Amino acid sequence: MDMIWANSGDSHWIEEPDFWDRHLPPKLASRMPRAVVSADGLSETVYVDGQSFERRLPTVYRNKNEDGLTMVEESSARAPGAGNPRLRLADLDHEGVWGELIFASVGLWQFMIRDPELAREGVKAQNDWTASEIAGVSKRFVPTAGVSLLDVGDAVTELQRCAGLGFRAVCLPIDPPEGHDQFNRDTWEPLWSAAEEAGIAVAFHIGTSDAKDLAPHRGPGAMVQNYVEQSYGGQRAAMRMVSSGALDRHPRLRLVIAEGGASWVPFLGDRMNEAYRQHHRWVRPKLSRLPKETLFDQVYTSFMHDVSAVATLTAMGYNNVMWGSDYPHVEGTFGHTQETLHELFDAVPAEARHRITRGAFLDLFPDVGEPPATGAS
Repeated sequence: MDMIWANSGDSHWIEEPDFWDRHLPPKLASRMPRAVVSADGLSETVYVDGQSFERRLPTVYRNKNEDGLTMVEESSARAPGAGNPRLRLADLDHEGVWGELIFASVGLWQFMIRDPELAREGVKAQNDWTASEIAGVSKRFVPTAGVSLLDVGDAVTELQRCAGLGFRAVCLPIDPPEGHDQFNRDTWEPLWSAAEEAGIAVAFHIGTSDAKDLAPHRGPGAMVQNYVEQSYGGQRAAMRMVSSGALDRHPRLRLVIAEGGASWVPFLGDRMNEAYRQHHRWVRPKLSRLPKETLFDQVYTSFMHDVSAVATLTAMGYNNVMWGSDYPHVEGTFGHTQETLHELFDAVPAEARHRITRGAFLDLFPDVGEPPATGAS
């Protein structure tokens, strides 16, 4: 197969088990997020500042032949560059991935911390290391910064510091910490202003809700239901930011909803428009344009395997669709990236293929540049 080069709108790095011990004083390090895998390897327990929850570890199934679904044994440990940025480049070159928007893994659970000092020092330590050891290795890497949302002032200060370190994106949970105003409230205006001024994209990664919300369904079909459920949080975050006028007031601010698919965007836009037009008398605030226009213009999304995401661009006019590998997580495409890209894009016009695989990403992060001019584009 010819190489299809793509940028990834959703990738991750895997923290070493002693990461926090190496970067924080012992009294703080022991309370930071860590994961302990069960003896049978089927689940893990995540510990965060006195809180804990257990979750199943995913196993991947793929269509390999006419006999149906064949189980493929995969784990993040199989990717040599999962925790090593320099080895990571070899993985990406082999897979045909050029630039990456990179999120933490266990570190995503920092939003569960309720101690302002711990949250503040934790994100600073992670950001300093990420700026040096990920972003500093290659311009192809676009790691996300973290901020503590326990205090808006702290969040703004850290975002501005991260802008000075060269960060181009910040990761936020899909909901603020418990007891704090939702993102549709004016409380967060200083943060949106700071991100817009710094040219930093605000990335909401799905699944970053309270642990109690990770598996709300039980009984037949619960695994599938809970997996799908995680995507709804990103949709709600986008809806709040559009309908509240936050994006209207900050037209240069860009959002990324990572790993949540894309085909929901036209549907959500239509429903929001209908509400805005048909119930305009009760709508507050009034917006300068219809919600769908803002959604299509300022919100970017990433997907992995969804055929419907491609049609979202080619048939529905939503252009801010990014493919993502989810490297090195097992839901992702590592080990079969080229197979996946060819399945998705071989029958897609070249302009649409380029837009999804590389163009939309370059809107946000142009500095990653272009891959070698070899193989398919």
